[in-house]
Amino acid sequence: MRYKASDTNATNAEIKPHFNVVNGSDASVSLSELTIRYYYTLEPNGSQSEVFHCDYAFVGCGKVSGAFMTTSGANADHYLQVSFSGADVLAPGQQSGEIQARYNKSDYASYDETNDYSFDPTKTSFTEWDRVTLYHNGTLVWGVEP
Repeated sequence: MRYKASDTNATNAEIKPHFNVVNGSDASVSLSELTIRYYYTLEPNGSQSEVFHCDYAFVGCGKVSGAFMTTSGANADHYLQVSFSGADVLAPGQQSGEIQARYNKSDYASYDETNDYSFDPTKTSFTEWDRVTLYHNGTLVWGVEP
C-alpha cells in the first residue's frame, strides 16, 4: 500500500490522500475484494456530513467509491473507506495505479489534519505508509490501525 499527501496544507477545507495499491502477495486478487482506510479526526466545527470525490483513478473513478465511518484510536475518530467495483484483478507485483481521493464537509468547514493518524505532509511522492490500512475481504493485510 502506497500513500502520498496531495495537499500538505494541514488546515483547510479538503483532505486529499492519494493511494496506489500494490499486490505484494504471490496470488492474484480482485480489486473489488480490497478496501483502503484513511484515518483522521472530524473536528466539531461546521457540518458533520462529508462528501467523497474521486478526482482520478487509473482503474476509472466509476469503479471507486468512498464511505465515512466512525472509529476510535490514537488521533482518529473517523476513517474514509475506499472500495472498488468491477472485475479488475491485480496479479502478483501489479499495482492499481494512482487513485486521487478528496473529501470535504458539506459546508466546506475546515479540518485540522495536524492531529490525524494517517496524514503525513512529508509524503509528497508515493511511499509505503503503514498508517493507511488495506483489507482483503475485511481482513487487515497491510498497515497498522490506530
